[in-house]
Amino acid sequence: MSAATQPRRMLSDAAYVRIDRELAKYPPEQKQSAVMAALAIAQEETGWISPEVTEEIGACLGMAPMAVHEVATFYNMYNTQPTGKHKLAVCTCLPCALRDGNKAAEYLKEKLGIGFNETTADGVFTLKESECLGSCGDAPVLLVNNKRMCSFMDNRKLDELLAELRNAK
Repeated sequence: MSAATQPRRMLSDAAYVRIDRELAKYPPEQKQSAVMAALAIAQEETGWISPEVTEEIGACLGMAPMAVHEVATFYNMYNTQPTGKHKLAVCTCLPCALRDGNKAAEYLKEKLGIGFNETTADGVFTLKESECLGSCGDAPVLLVNNKRMCSFMDNRKLDELLAELRNAK
């Protein structure tokens, strides 16, 4: 059964078309291999991986919801709680920490008035601590909404980024 024929609850037809494209990459008996792509598609559409989305993806891929949940909670790019419009993931691993990654994180905490895993009262920013982003030479680095890498983030550049994101439509 294709993803498009699954009962609809949380995801749109367009999301199911995209999931079907991912499913086509694998033999039918290995459709669980598309779980990470399905989670990314669902998160892009719904903003986070709710228990209902976990169940829906599990039904689509023939997986137990707990198995889908285990994948979603293992990788830090999936949001298992609602987040702000902009998720800022700051690398604080040792190489970045040695190059002011922790200072950048502390500056953002102070500037935004939140800690890690918290969202600003206006719902614009969520601050996360990130595992290595693979750009140690560009430290401090942060990732915006799992898509945009920002390098050499001193206080001035952090202020510019926050202003840009606040003014984004």
